[in-house]
Amino acid sequence: MGNSPSTSSALQTCLNGVFANNRGAVSYPSDPFYQLNAVKPYNLDIPVTPAAVVRPTTTEDVSKVVQCAVASGLKVQPRSGGHSYANYCLGGQDGAVVVDLVNFQKFEMNTSTWFATFGAGTLLGDLTERLYTNGQRAIAHGTCPQVGSGGHLTIGGLGPLSRQYGAALDHVEEVEVVLANGTITRASESKNSDLFFALKGAAAGFGIITEFVVHTEPAPPSTVNYAYHIQLGKKSSFANTFAAWQDIIQDPSLDRKLASQVIIMELGMIISGTYFGTQEQYNALQFEQRLAQNATVSIHTLDNWLGTVSNWAENEALKLIGGIPGPFYSKSLAFTQNTLIPYKGIQDLFKYFDSADKGTPLWFVIFDLEGGKVNDIPLSQTAYAHRDALFYVQTYAIGIGVLLDKTRAFLNNINKIIQDAIPGVDFGAYAGYVDPTLPNGQHSYWGDNLPRLQQIKTLYDPRDTFHNPQSVRPA
Repeated sequence: MGNSPSTSSALQTCLNGVFANNRGAVSYPSDPFYQLNAVKPYNLDIPVTPAAVVRPTTTEDVSKVVQCAVASGLKVQPRSGGHSYANYCLGGQDGAVVVDLVNFQKFEMNTSTWFATFGAGTLLGDLTERLYTNGQRAIAHGTCPQVGSGGHLTIGGLGPLSRQYGAALDHVEEVEVVLANGTITRASESKNSDLFFALKGAAAGFGIITEFVVHTEPAPPSTVNYAYHIQLGKKSSFANTFAAWQDIIQDPSLDRKLASQVIIMELGMIISGTYFGTQEQYNALQFEQRLAQNATVSIHTLDNWLGTVSNWAENEALKLIGGIPGPFYSKSLAFTQNTLIPYKGIQDLFKYFDSADKGTPLWFVIFDLEGGKVNDIPLSQTAYAHRDALFYVQTYAIGIGVLLDKTRAFLNNINKIIQDAIPGVDFGAYAGYVDPTLPNGQHSYWGDNLPRLQQIKTLYDPRDTFHNPQSVRPA
């Protein structure tokens, strides 16, 4: 998606007018070190050159930027933390106008309702600290502190507290949003409710949210953080332990205070997570005994919520993939109670971990437990479509210098082995782990909600101004 010289000139004239008093707030491809200083791509395997990157400070300026882009016939995408796996926050392809929300850092806490209001440029690490220091409050969200709230709270936002409180977007009560015609409006259950539905799961195709209002919960007073490290032997010897984990987490009566994930990587396998209760309550689950595998066990309690969240960020995988740009590839699948991996499929998968030519030592296969409160919320309430998901698998591999075809094939074959073990299943994918190679990404991300989203898109953005390669299209 290239731009003609006349289009570029018209856009720059318009944007320079918007930022006449702050020329440093807009960057163009002709600027020195444009990619390094302004574009800052996350996935270095997907080169993208936006028509401009702007860093407004007011919602009114966001509106003016959108109008400049529309007048020049260009697409627009917002960037909050900049962690889109396919660089969709940069448009996903050349020629988009990127609205960087880094300056939207407002924070207020209403101590009567315990509703928090904050800017869409707030990173999760900062949000956690601000919520806690203003009343010891919390919301459910993911574990990577560098991720931006603007994308996280509008895609899903899954994390350790989600089994108790839902996805991050389930906390959202109201937003301020800029529409494709430049209108600044509010959306909630009682105002622009159809737009609100779309923004809670598919916002990148509908507008630019500049402000969130969320309901909060008391921060957990104490937690038990556990980790079982299994490092000896072939990956195939870990299959029984994974099968035991899957058997434990598929129990509908499993305590919602338990968060858990399995990470398989070059150095072995780790089963880790958080129990939001006491050591005695955790012990009563007999989690360690049921895993039935020799492991190096680490269990400790924390009575400080910020310490717990910091502990999540020390996860081995997050330390490598959390905030460092690089050439990488990722895929995901969503599993339900009815699509558990059969034992033979588990065996085949773990044997493949031993035999595959991976092309890199930096690979991770992460199974994340979901369910609980996320499953309680009706599919019709938000655009987020995987309300029946019990767990996800995310595969992730980082190239050393460059990403090799054999590395892509390794991850593709992981999905194929799982899908072959459960034939006939229409697996969904999580929009937070965007995968540009999906044959029908929109269906994989939004499933049965897609037709409704397409109708809402036609109403609010018929020219598809808010666009990336897999965003919702007008009906």
